[in-house]
Amino acid sequence: MESFSLILAIVVVTALAFDFTNGFHDTANAMATTISTGALKPKVAVAMSATLNLVGAFLSVEVANTISKGLVDESGIRPEVIFAALVGAILWNLVTWLVGLPSSSSHALMGGLIGATIASAGTGAVHGDVLVTKVLLPAVAAPIVAGVAAMLATRFSYALSRNAEGKAADKGFRVGQIASAGLVSLAHGTNDAQKTMGIITLALIAGGSIAPDSDPPTWVILSAGLAIAMGTYIGGWRIIRTMGKGLTDLRPQQGFAAQTSAAAVILASSHIGFSLSTTHAVSGSVMGAGLGRKGGVVRWSTATRMFVAWGLTLPAAALVGALAESVTDLGDWGTALVAVFLVASSTAIWIVSRRQVVDASNVNEVEEPAGVVTAAIAAVTPPPSVALSEGLTATIPSPPAVATSDPATPPAAAV
Repeated sequence: MESFSLILAIVVVTALAFDFTNGFHDTANAMATTISTGALKPKVAVAMSATLNLVGAFLSVEVANTISKGLVDESGIRPEVIFAALVGAILWNLVTWLVGLPSSSSHALMGGLIGATIASAGTGAVHGDVLVTKVLLPAVAAPIVAGVAAMLATRFSYALSRNAEGKAADKGFRVGQIASAGLVSLAHGTNDAQKTMGIITLALIAGGSIAPDSDPPTWVILSAGLAIAMGTYIGGWRIIRTMGKGLTDLRPQQGFAAQTSAAAVILASSHIGFSLSTTHAVSGSVMGAGLGRKGGVVRWSTATRMFVAWGLTLPAAALVGALAESVTDLGDWGTALVAVFLVASSTAIWIVSRRQVVDASNVNEVEEPAGVVTAAIAAVTPPPSVALSEGLTATIPSPPAVATSDPATPPAAAV
C-alpha cells in the first residue's frame, strides 16, 4: 500500500470530489435526450447511466496515462500543484452547473492543471505538443465530427422509417435510444472517469508514493469509477434541461442518431488516448440531429452561450488554478486557506441553486426561453385568424395586440 502524507490524502479526496462533480455535470451527455423524448423515466435513466459509468471506468487506462504521463512534466509537480488545479476545475464545474451550461469538465481539469503547473514551474513544464494534439484539436474536431455524423444519421433514420407507422416507429427508436444512451454512458466511463484516475496517479507520483510512469493502481480505478457513478446518479438536472430542451426539440429518431454518433466518437477517442470532452461530442451531435430533421431548428441563442462557456473553460480554470497555487505556495496555512475557500464557495453556489430547484419532477416542464430574434419576429407577426359560422373573421388575441371595433379587421400591433 502506498505511503500517504496529509497533503496527498487531501489531494486524493479533492480529486474524488471533482470526479463527483464531473458525474452530475455530465449526466446530461448520456441521458438528456433519452429523458426529453420520454424513452426513460428520469430516475431510471440516471441509475442506468451511473452503473455503466462504473463499468466503463475499468475498460481502459489510455486517457489516464495521457494526463499522468503526457500533459505536464511530472518530475516538477508537487501535490499542492495538483490540489490547486482541482480547485479551479471544481469551481468552474459548479458555476456552469448553476447556470445550466454544458461546459467541459475535462477542459476544466486540464485548464486547472496547466495554470497551476505554470504558476509553480513555468511554461516549460507544460508539454505543448500534447496539449495541442490530444486536447485542443479534439476539442475543435469532436463537435464537428459528431454533429455531421448525427445529421446524416438523423436523415437516414427518417428515411428508414418513412413507410413505418408513426407510433410503431417511435417505439422502435425509443428502444434503440435506450441502447445508445447506455453506450454513451459506457463511453463516458472510459473517458471521463480516467481523467480523475490520471490526476490521482500524477499526485501519487509527485508525492513519491509510486514510481514514475506507473499505471493507475486498482484502488484508484475503483474509487474514481464509484465517485463518477455517484455523481451521475445525483443527476445534473439543470444541464439535462438545457441539453434536452434548450438546444433543440428532439424526437426519438433524432435522439437515437445523436447518442449513437456521440458514443462512436467518444469510444474512438478513448481508444487512441485523446482526452476528449464528452460534452463537446454530445452537444455537437444534438445540434446535428436538430438540423438533420426536416423543419428542425437549433436554438442558436442557447448554443452561443454554450460556445462562449467552452471558450472560457480552459483559461478560467487555469486562472483559478494559478491563483490557488500561488496561495498554497505560502505553506500549510496557504493550503488550508484555499481549502476553506473551496468549501465556502461550493456551499454558497449550492445555496443559490436552491432558490430555483430543478430536479427529476420538473426537468421537462419548462423549455428554454426564445431568443431575441425569435421574440422580435413573434412581436411583429400578425396573429392568426379563424373563420366564424357567420362568415366573419375573428382574430385570436395575443399580446401586445390592440383590439379594434370592427371584428373583420385585424388589430394593429402595438408599437
